[in-house]
Amino acid sequence: MRTIGYLIQLYMMAVGLRRFGAIRALANIDLVPAWAPRLLRLFTFYIPRRFNLPESDGERLALALAAMGPAYIKLGQTLATRPDLVGRPLAEGLTKLQDSLPPFSFAKAKATIEAELGGSIADHFQSFDETPVAAASIAQVHRAVTEKGVAVAVKVLRPDIEARFTRDLKLFEWLAGLAERNVKEARRLRLTKIVEKVKETSLREMDLRLEAAAAAELAEDMKGQAGYRLPKIEWDHTARRVMTLEWIEGIRLANKEGLEAAGHDLEALGRRVVQVFLTQALTHGFFHADLHQGNLIVEPDGTIAAIDFGIMGRLSKRERQFLAEILYGFIRRDYIRVAQIHFDAGYVPKDQSLEEFAQALRAIADPIMDLPVEEISAGQLLAQLFATTERFSMQTQPQLLLLQRTMVMAEGMALHLYPTANMWNISEPVIEAWIRGNLSPEARLAELVNNLPRFLERLPYRIEKWLSEEDEAPAPEDDWQTAEPAKTGARLWPFALGLVTGAAILKILML
Repeated sequence: MRTIGYLIQLYMMAVGLRRFGAIRALANIDLVPAWAPRLLRLFTFYIPRRFNLPESDGERLALALAAMGPAYIKLGQTLATRPDLVGRPLAEGLTKLQDSLPPFSFAKAKATIEAELGGSIADHFQSFDETPVAAASIAQVHRAVTEKGVAVAVKVLRPDIEARFTRDLKLFEWLAGLAERNVKEARRLRLTKIVEKVKETSLREMDLRLEAAAAAELAEDMKGQAGYRLPKIEWDHTARRVMTLEWIEGIRLANKEGLEAAGHDLEALGRRVVQVFLTQALTHGFFHADLHQGNLIVEPDGTIAAIDFGIMGRLSKRERQFLAEILYGFIRRDYIRVAQIHFDAGYVPKDQSLEEFAQALRAIADPIMDLPVEEISAGQLLAQLFATTERFSMQTQPQLLLLQRTMVMAEGMALHLYPTANMWNISEPVIEAWIRGNLSPEARLAELVNNLPRFLERLPYRIEKWLSEEDEAPAPEDDWQTAEPAKTGARLWPFALGLVTGAAILKILML
């Protein structure tokens, strides 16, 4: 019975694709069998297509997904980060996917606010604009003034959004599982993991307390960054389905003409967008991953204020090191070093050839690096890198692909503001500073010193664990008299070694 339900949903998806002439886009995806688009056309031949559709298959697919609803929009946004899965032309078209839907009624927004915050809406707000200023797939935003007179933006979740997402995500999980059971390439691309990522990020976006916490964390990280800030969260007016934050006055970064008319330095703004993104990603490992131009507002004094923190990216220190050394290696054209980093990180299996992988990297980078410097895109370079690594059995790293997509968006904004922006000159100081601060011998020694107290603190527990494991191993029955003293000696040597090592290190530090 459940399978019948999935097939009905699949049919409705085919109808949506047909309306926007997007079925042919499926033929460009390697994982889709050649017969599937023909079958979908056969079953939906009677559905009329819309007029004035774009020529690009990716843009048609984006329109179709946007019309199908919130879960499909989130799926499209994820696929835009996966050129290895859908191909580069489709991925580029999907970057134009607009996360916008018609607004829902003020009566429903009011009911949600009162249910979440308690009391009546008048208890919390002096004034509340009934017409939303923005409406997206997950929520819509209203302007208001709190009972204390603070101008705020109030984000309210769409009614029944959780139920809609749950229904559609179950279909995606079923399709991904079906593909992995029957297609080897689907297993390599880890389709079920992709759906899990869509589910994880979507459910996180549907708890606005988590978005508020992400904004507060990023604000703490970026406290010392000149010319960049985040709005203050109004925690007293924030709950699971309602988030309230400071209202930002200014000009959207998308409005280039408005910024010029206001006298802002466009080159400086473009440089700051890229450097702030790299600082977040490399220094803090936590970055704003929805950097479209509507989510950055330039205040009258030139400060860039970021909004909308539903999509955030995290990188471990190891991944940050990987990113910094990859970019720096490409800047220096040290392809053996770049290849070695991939092997050291475990991204490329050890049975592959280091030299052949370095040669493949040269084939990617040399044609790009010989272009005029203003035409070189770090984001596009990473995109080609991830596509090439398929040949060397590198498993997809979703967090790095999200990073690459965000880097492309940051570069796009910089070039929108200042078309001759030199992306490498903008990026190099941040990358070099991170490498000096984290990978130099001095930095490594400082890290060792900082971690030493924790190592010594944990040493007795490690020894105790080792001793308990030794106790569990039975001594040979025919040598029981001599087994115990030998075991005792074996127990003592790591303890003694630990004490000697700790004492030696402390002695060095005291010199």
